[in-house]
Amino acid sequence: MWNTEFILSKPSWRWIDDSIAARGRSALESFAADDTLCHLVGQQMSPSTVRSWVHGKTIVLGIQDHRLPHIEKATSYLEQEGYRVIVRNSGGLAVVLDEGVLNLSIVLSEQGSSIDIPEGYEAMLAFVRMLFPEAGDRIQAYEIVGSYCPGSYDLSIDGRKFAGISQRRLRQGIAVQVYLCVEGSGSERAKIIQEMYNIGLAGEETKFRYPSIEPTVMASLSDLLDMPLTVSDVVIRTQLLLRNLAEDIVMEGFNSEEMELYAFYLQRVVERNQKMLAQA
Repeated sequence: MWNTEFILSKPSWRWIDDSIAARGRSALESFAADDTLCHLVGQQMSPSTVRSWVHGKTIVLGIQDHRLPHIEKATSYLEQEGYRVIVRNSGGLAVVLDEGVLNLSIVLSEQGSSIDIPEGYEAMLAFVRMLFPEAGDRIQAYEIVGSYCPGSYDLSIDGRKFAGISQRRLRQGIAVQVYLCVEGSGSERAKIIQEMYNIGLAGEETKFRYPSIEPTVMASLSDLLDMPLTVSDVVIRTQLLLRNLAEDIVMEGFNSEEMELYAFYLQRVVERNQKMLAQA
């Protein structure tokens, strides 16, 4: 059993809340922010950090998604539905971001002791369970067949997925990221991805096996917990949880020196995204 309590119990946490400030920005900025934090935390230039972020209607494609045989038509459909389309800089397949989806990143350092991939996932699972004590162990981690971006650490309640976890590793720093479908309809989000694959494949056989989306297996936490839960509620819960996990919380964004590093990573993320989309 992994020692998630040791991983999450810190003398100090840094807390960056971009749940409001980032809504009108590109999600590429959040990927760059997490890369920056991986660098800073990994090199022990910053304490372990939790960052919250929310973006307007965005479809984040995986590397395999942008290789769909008819990706241009699929992208056009998404844009007509009002979504921005970008390609992520970590593994996985397409996910939906909107103002009812809260993303949390836990950024940790491997200096001193290594954190293997399952350990990072287990730490986020433990964190999410602590965020929602009314669900507790009802929150399970296993692949939900029929969901978008399926994986072994899909988070679900009673077999319906509300979250997925990914990891980004850079400069001895690890960003464990989770998207939480808090408000709105999880199944309606899934229908968007279902149609994207229908258009992008157009019935063609491909070497890569894309998921067959079943919208009913996805839901929001507000539905699953049968309560009027909002993104703002979960942001407050996160801050309170950090106060229980640490003696001190440093609540600050990037300083001027860190912004220079962020500008470097943002340029790298933007250029990579442009290159990926050009290859589609």
